[in-house]
Order: sequence, then structure tokens, then C-alpha cells
Amino acid sequence: MRHEWFLTAGLGLLIFISAPPAIAQDAEPDHLAEGHGEEGSEEIIDQSTRSGRRVQDEPIRVEVIGLEEIEEKLLMTPGNIAMLMNETGGVRVQVTSPALGAANVRMQGMRGRYTQLLADNLPLYGGQAIGILQIPPTDLGQVEIIKGSASALYGPSALGGVVNLISRRPDYEPETELLFNATSRDGQDVTAYRAAPLGDAFSYSLVGGFHRQSEHDLDDDGWIDTPAYERWTFRPRLFWEGAHGANALLTLGVMSEDRVGGTVHGATVPDGQPFPYLQESRRYDAGMTAQWPISENVDLNLRGSAMTQDHRHTFGAVIEDDRHDTALIEASLATRSDVTSWVAGIAVQQDRFESEAFPVFDYDYTSPGIFGQVEHEFSDVLTVAASARYDDHSDFGAHFSPRLSLLYRPGPWRVRASVGQGFYAPTPFVEEIEASGLSRLEALGDLQAETATTASLDLGYSTGSFELSGTLFASDDAVQLQEVDADTVRLINADGVTRTRGLELLARYRWGEFIVTGSYVYVDASEPDPDGGGRRAVPTTPSHTAGLVAMWENHERGRVGLELYRTGEQELEDNPYRSVSEPYLDVGVLGELVLGNIRLFVNAENILDVRQSDHDPLLRPTRAPDGRWTVDAWAPLDGLVVNAGMRLRFGGGH
Repeated sequence: MRHEWFLTAGLGLLIFISAPPAIAQDAEPDHLAEGHGEEGSEEIIDQSTRSGRRVQDEPIRVEVIGLEEIEEKLLMTPGNIAMLMNETGGVRVQVTSPALGAANVRMQGMRGRYTQLLADNLPLYGGQAIGILQIPPTDLGQVEIIKGSASALYGPSALGGVVNLISRRPDYEPETELLFNATSRDGQDVTAYRAAPLGDAFSYSLVGGFHRQSEHDLDDDGWIDTPAYERWTFRPRLFWEGAHGANALLTLGVMSEDRVGGTVHGATVPDGQPFPYLQESRRYDAGMTAQWPISENVDLNLRGSAMTQDHRHTFGAVIEDDRHDTALIEASLATRSDVTSWVAGIAVQQDRFESEAFPVFDYDYTSPGIFGQVEHEFSDVLTVAASARYDDHSDFGAHFSPRLSLLYRPGPWRVRASVGQGFYAPTPFVEEIEASGLSRLEALGDLQAETATTASLDLGYSTGSFELSGTLFASDDAVQLQEVDADTVRLINADGVTRTRGLELLARYRWGEFIVTGSYVYVDASEPDPDGGGRRAVPTTPSHTAGLVAMWENHERGRVGLELYRTGEQELEDNPYRSVSEPYLDVGVLGELVLGNIRLFVNAENILDVRQSDHDPLLRPTRAPDGRWTVDAWAPLDGLVVNAGMRLRFGGGH
């Protein structure tokens, strides 16, 4: 059954209504941005937990990347949000396809397919294996991150956590921004942003961009180390603000991208044949959110979205044309109260995949669900949140997903504890298959839904200019890829669980216009060995990562920053050259000069010119059973990259 009615209904709903809860215009320039309850401190209203509380009052731990850090990363990588994600503690952007540069977001050691990527609370990007490389940060106001199972809030797509990209709201005055950027790898970025009011109740924003890069074979082995791409993006948004907190948002999006990797012209892989690696992507989406007071303390909230994405993949001589569709309709009631608040609602999500070359892998999942959440403030220092969701998945049956969270904050201390469960509906698209295509994968057997239990304990301290936080986390989840023979693989439910344990530490000190931040993450992740013989470390998961960032910033003069990130050893899978990676240090510097409405910037990433191909070839001597010609990426592939450009800003509050 195709459920065309559902997608049609979702699109029809978008015509009539839209909106999200209001958000603070300027997020504080704190990476975690949890706030300290100090007089005069910025208030950040949480968007992702549905409670409408301030982030610092929320029992569920929500990390917020504020506007200041978004603008900093905008100067480093104007074309995508990968760096913005990768420099957040406990979040790792893992390259899944070295041939195309595709990557996903791993939360606290869990696989990237478990992370739900949202835009203004809407699943506008579908599966996000390459999505984070196609989203410019130009119009973001803040980014909210929930780590650990969030299925109680967002269903089966959020088993490992949520990344919610919150758009900037238009100011009272028209605002225009233009950015021009060029890189030492022959890359160029041009982005434009325009926002303005439309009378007393309406306003709009428009954002668009063009991004390109040339291909590079850095080690002259005939294989492209950094792929070429050309991408266009365009997104208009319409905002409405009514009386008594009523508000609405309607958004549309278009993206077109072509990527080129594989062998350079005239070169071959070791079997003597050329191997072009191409991907053409076209994505169209529409979404709405709405909040409407129906009584003094009760709001009606609506969410709806529809996304379709067409791909044309070329894996050597194999061409795969496919289409991904995602649609959502949700309605909920929520109270607004300082002591006890609750949310209750219903939702239906549809995920569909169709392949012209391999229709045996087509799927059409529909997952209706009901959910609820209660938050109660027992005292000034103790707040508890309980949430749960019941989903009746069309293919994987009924699943109950609970989550319990607690916030205790005596004086300058804060303690958060959380435990949750969730599930994930398996698809063919594990990391290896996204990198190599479906041609060598056996038809899916009788797979069971993947489930996980996640838990965390967070301890924080803040006073004056100093902040310190530490988080213990754990998860048990798994579907694995298993080799059948030299050119065939299958997906199986793992005989056991993937077990992850870890620790995050973060310290920040502010001194006038200077901010110094240090971070450390430890991850111990193991899984059943798919070839038998007990357990093994989860591949490409470093046990130790650490960072140090020093930044001087003056809004009227500019900024200067230094970043150092160290990545430790990683266990590697099916790598003919080594079983354990080398540790490496990534060093970057950023400078920006403000001259009125003009901002000039220059940024250097990976100053030490670390490249994986300096240690071993990226190209394998023989093709892997799943079809890949490259080993996994465990270090940077592009080496030293310098970019420079100009940003023009007019109007608004700047």
C-alpha cells in the first residue's frame, strides 16, 4: 500500500496554517548556552522539548549553539554546517563516503543513522547521510542538540538524538546580508540573506546560495581525494505573530547539487577499469508549524511537512536512480505554566523509498503515534519531566518509548539525570551501503526493529566568568552488515548489543572580550563481531578527543581565534594497511576585521596539513565485498585549506 493519501494530506495542510513557539532574538554567545539565571542574562526559550521553558529550567539536557558561534563557523565553512556540528562535545561528524565526502552526525558514539536532523522542528531533510553538507548556516539563529534517545518526543527517527536547526527571526527593520568566500582548494561560496517585516503581523526571510569546489587528487594516485561539487539552495520563510502568543511559520526549500568523485579522467582502479563516482541530488520540501491559544493557559500546536529527494548515483558501471519521501502531520495541546506543564498529541510520519534499479529494497513505512509529556517543578531547585510515546509502525509493530529526566540545581550547581528508550525502523542504508550502493546487498530478511536504552548524568557548575560541566553517558543498542562472500553482503540483527559508555568534560573561562574553552570526550564503544569471536571496538570511533579554543571578540572591531583539536586512535575495519589509526592534531586560526557594514575575514583549517593519504593510500588494492574501493576515512582528506572573503551587512539590529 502506497499511502499517497498521506503525502497529499500533508501538502494540503501546509496551505492553511503554520507556526512555532516564539524564540529569543539573540541567543547568548555560549556554546552550551544553558544560562545561569543571573539578572540581565539572555533568556533562550527551548524549542526542541515542546515545553516552552527556558533552556536553564529544562530537565532534559538541551545544548544550544548560539548566534555568535554560528557566525564564527559561517566564516570558516559558509557552505555547510559540518564544522558547527563537529566542534560540539560528544558530537562527531563521520565521513561515510570518502569518494563523495558524504558524512553523518554521530551522537555520543552511536551511529549517524540514529540522529534526527530537524529544521524548526520539522524533518525537512529526510535521511541525513549527506544532508549536513548541503545546509548552509547563513540563516540560523541557534542550534539545539538533544543527546540520547529522543523517540519519546520525535518517534523512531530520533533513537540516538536530535539536531534542531532554528532559523533566525526577522527584526523590526529590514536586514540584508551578502557573503563572498573563496578557498585554496578552488572553492567558492556566495550566500544572500534578506529579512523584513510585512506590516504589523507578518514578516519574511529569504536565503539562497551557490557553492562549488573543484576536484583534487592530492597524492597523484588517480583517485579523487576531495570531490567536485556544484550546489544551489533557496529557502523562503513567512512568519506570522498574532495576539496572546499565537504565531506561525511557513517554509519552502529547493536544493540542487551535483558531486563528482572516483577516478580522475584517464585513470583506473586496480582492476584496470575506470570507476566514476557521481551523485546528482534534487530536493524539494515544504513545512509549517503553528501555535494557537485556545484558552488562557492551553495552546494548540500543529506541525506538518513534506520532503521529496531524487538521486541519480553512478558507482562505476552501475547507475541507481532512486527517490526518498518523508511526510509528517502532528497536532498537540500544551499548557503554559511555571509549575506544571504538559503536552499531549498525535502524529503520523511516512518514510518511503523507491529504487528503479533495485526495487526489491523499496519500502513504505507509516508510523502513527500518540505522545505525552509532563514537567513539574517540585521546588525552586527540583524539576522532573516524564515523557512517553506509543508508535504503531506499519512494518515493525507497536513500540513504547519512555524518557524520564530530572533537574536539581542548588546554588551555582546543576545536576541533570536522564534515561530513555526508543526504536529505529531498519532500512538498507547503513553507512557502508550509502557509500557503495545497493548492487551487492542481499534482499533484506526478517529484520527486527533496532532498539536502544540511553542514560546520562550531567553535573555543571557556573559562577561569574567560569563554567564547568561533566557528563557520563551510556547506551545499548544494533543492525550490522555481514559479509556473505567476496562480492555479497547482508544486513542482520546483531547477536548482542552495541554498548557505549563515555564521559564529556567542558570548561569555559571569560575575561572581558576573551573566551577560552577546553573540552574532552572519552568513548568506550564495542559491538558483537559480525564474523564471530566475541566483541570488537566500534570502528572509526576514537576513544579520546580533546579541544582547546581561544577567542577574542569585539562586535565593533572583529575577532581573532585559535582552535586546537586532537583526535586519538581509532579501531579500523577491513583496512588492508592498518588495524588502528594514527592520532592527529587539527589546528585552525580565524581572523575577522569589521569596517562598518563590511567584514573581512580569513581562516586557515588544518594548518599542520594532516592528510590520511600521507600515511596510507585511500584507494584499496581490491574491492571490498560491499562494493567500496576506498578504506574508511579516519583523518582529514583535504589537508590544509585556507579561505577568505567578505561579508556585507545592512539594516537590522547590527
